[in-house]
Amino acid sequence: MVPDESTALRILDAAVASLGGASREGQRAMCEAASETFESGVHLLVQAGTGTGKSLGYLAPAFAHVMTHQGSRAVVATATLALQTQLATKDIPVVAKAVAEVTGRTPVTALLKGRSNYACLHRMRDGAGEAAPVGLFAGTEMLGALKAADAPPESVLGAEVVALREWAEGELEAGGLADRDDAPPHTPAGWAQVSVPVRECLGAARCPYGAECFVEASRDRAREADLVVTNHALLAIDALHGKTTLPDHDLLVIDEAHELVARVTGAASAELSPQLVERVARRVLPWLTDEVGLELLESGDTLRTALDEVEPERITDAGNAVAQALVVVRTASRAALTAMSGGTKDADAERSQAQAALQEVFDVSERMAALADADVVWVSERERFGRQLVVAPLSVSGLVREAILPDVSAVFTSATLTTGGEFTGPAGQFGLAKRGRVTEEEPTPGGIAWRGIDVGSPFDYARQGIMYVAKHLPPPRRDGLSPEVLAEIAELVWAAGGRTLGLFSSHRNAAAAASYVRKEVPSLTVLCQGDAHLTELTRRFVAEEATSLFGTLSLWQGVDVPGESCQLVIIDKIPFPRPDEPLMLARQEAVTAAGGNGFMAVAASHAALLLAQGAGRLVRRTSDRGVVAVLDPRLLTARYGSYLRASMPAFWQTTDRETAVAALQRLDGDRSSGA
Repeated sequence: MVPDESTALRILDAAVASLGGASREGQRAMCEAASETFESGVHLLVQAGTGTGKSLGYLAPAFAHVMTHQGSRAVVATATLALQTQLATKDIPVVAKAVAEVTGRTPVTALLKGRSNYACLHRMRDGAGEAAPVGLFAGTEMLGALKAADAPPESVLGAEVVALREWAEGELEAGGLADRDDAPPHTPAGWAQVSVPVRECLGAARCPYGAECFVEASRDRAREADLVVTNHALLAIDALHGKTTLPDHDLLVIDEAHELVARVTGAASAELSPQLVERVARRVLPWLTDEVGLELLESGDTLRTALDEVEPERITDAGNAVAQALVVVRTASRAALTAMSGGTKDADAERSQAQAALQEVFDVSERMAALADADVVWVSERERFGRQLVVAPLSVSGLVREAILPDVSAVFTSATLTTGGEFTGPAGQFGLAKRGRVTEEEPTPGGIAWRGIDVGSPFDYARQGIMYVAKHLPPPRRDGLSPEVLAEIAELVWAAGGRTLGLFSSHRNAAAAASYVRKEVPSLTVLCQGDAHLTELTRRFVAEEATSLFGTLSLWQGVDVPGESCQLVIIDKIPFPRPDEPLMLARQEAVTAAGGNGFMAVAASHAALLLAQGAGRLVRRTSDRGVVAVLDPRLLTARYGSYLRASMPAFWQTTDRETAVAALQRLDGDRSSGA
């Protein structure tokens, strides 16, 4: 049965009506475009500004299609676990109810996460160490009592594990999935005692608790669902491992698509440190001869020595000390694997899991030692644990094109999906074009048919906000904020009466600005990322209207503060990637070598995305008013400035400081007068 053209719109209208909302032109345009994509197979890129209601805009057509096409299934992937849960618990129930009203059938939905997000019965029952005895109290009661008594950390951890075990067993009895998000309060160390890394899972066929496994249950539910909600990382893992995680599907929606490249890159990356090699070596020693075990242990020392001899930078030369140390680790881990391979298929779980950890060391060291053109390998400096090696793919476009997009009709959507006002750059990163621009009208060889639309935003940015570019200030310095910039920040925060979100390129700059404003305007409270947990800082920023919050990258995209708590957004400088960041630099060089403009394709696109996200923090609803102050004159004076500005919300623009200060003072005065 093929739905008539208005099925998706009728579902959308019913969902909006149930929320007491009004029809939005952009949301309806998105709904119609997505419906067309699901029918035609021509992929769609949709930029849907903040306030459009894009979740309903893609859920309505997705549900309309799967409910009227036998065997059809949709997968929706968003950037983070938190957004995934929000979508599954807030938006989907609303649309599912509307689907039932319109079609007469209630859709089945499922939430699917990575293996380590579910409790592992084998780990809990057979694999975890001794926990504190339960005695006469339940685990949660004992945990509370120990915390209140300021008990030693190991006792608190033991009680925490007991509480988690009790909860998971209760989930099993009740038919739940023992999802970490539903667990009692716990630390990462506590969760590690009741979950298992992907590599160390025995598999349902070998595990004595395979028939009860929470992960298998979650996948069974996904296979029965009309629509499955997952995240970018699991989408990538599914692609990397031969599509063994997600159920078959013909529709794909990638929400927060501006994050896709970073999330897929993360899933396809790996790390190797001397500590990891040594930890795994000690774990497998019981099954190795002294000679093989000692060689594996010493390979960790060899790697540590080599890392200490080089600079934290990309490794490209096979004669480099680190590259040679990787060969040593690879050889030692291969010998250890050979020694352990004599075990039977029924080998005990501890040995199997130790062997899996060793296999990962071998796989990663072999990948790194190869120094393949498709990979970037570099030395990374860690704050607490010293140096380690990282490997990441030079590009993920091929992975997306060849392992994620085949056999699906895909919708990519975000509030910030264009760079420089164009869809071409992101489309290329998503694997939709091997070269040149590809459209459905003129597909080029090796390309995939796609189209892009911008459905706008319900906000009138030109009336609601001012973008002030401080053209008179000196260009940014490498050694921190100049006195002129610090003075400018203090004056702007003073004029706004606080209420400022400061987005800085480094923690050093954020801390320096916070310290300066506290000194110059002592009547105002300025919080700085690092003063406390970010969740607590954000809570205070929202609750205390005159308070300001200064911070770095996580604030550029992760804070949603509508209303009077945020009426000034300060951006200290254009957020280009660090010039010594190995992966970005390698990607930039690759574009240049292929005849393109590496700086514009990589560095400028990265900056454009963050500027759009950062400036977008100002206006989150139709009543919001304020100023975005960019204290980097290059936004106007550099040749790439127009490209960056085209990616930002269309605020009214000025270079006059007094205009910006007066606007902020008027807003402050309006609050004081109650206007």
